[in-house]
Amino acid sequence: MKLYGYFRSSAAYRVRIALNVKQLGYESVPVHLIRDGGQQLAQTYRELNPTTLVPTFIDQNVSIGQSIAIMEYLEEAYPQVPILPATQAGRARVRSLAQFIACDIHPLNNLRVLKYLKRELGVSEEVKNEWYLHWIRQGFDSLEKMLASSTDTGVYCHGDTPTMADFCLVPQVANARRFNLDLNPYPTIVRIDAACNKEEAFINAAPDNQSDAE
Repeated sequence: MKLYGYFRSSAAYRVRIALNVKQLGYESVPVHLIRDGGQQLAQTYRELNPTTLVPTFIDQNVSIGQSIAIMEYLEEAYPQVPILPATQAGRARVRSLAQFIACDIHPLNNLRVLKYLKRELGVSEEVKNEWYLHWIRQGFDSLEKMLASSTDTGVYCHGDTPTMADFCLVPQVANARRFNLDLNPYPTIVRIDAACNKEEAFINAAPDNQSDAE
């Protein structure tokens, strides 16, 4: 198995956690999103993943380029350590939480969006940062209610075993902290994040613990 990614990529971070939780060994192949004008834009990587996004996951002759799809593949191909609940309703809830983070919060703050804001639209660093914080605040406002109001929420986003929802949550909280978002309004999110980050699988997947970390 190979995982092409960037140490700070939220999407790659999610997959690293999933691989660690499932206890699957893999080779990490760094793709620096800033160095050399963005190594993801090089022809060699374009041939591997035409979207020029990370991560790209390779398992023998299988190549997948979206973090949620990668985690779903891992769950189906390597079910020994499940990352989705046993019930249909539980799986649907976890997928809903994971996709809300991965599809509704994260894309608005992706690196290529922030670059476009600065380079093409000419916004200031201050305005760019406020854009970033605005969309995380809006997303976390909803996510906190979703988690705090549900009896299905346990130690983790769903019950007392980490799932795909937690794999998406932790990188997004790390981003929020990096941009100095006040997390006091989100006690449930903070509590779950703290529980996750006590686990070895999450610790080993953290950006600062990657070979390409700066």
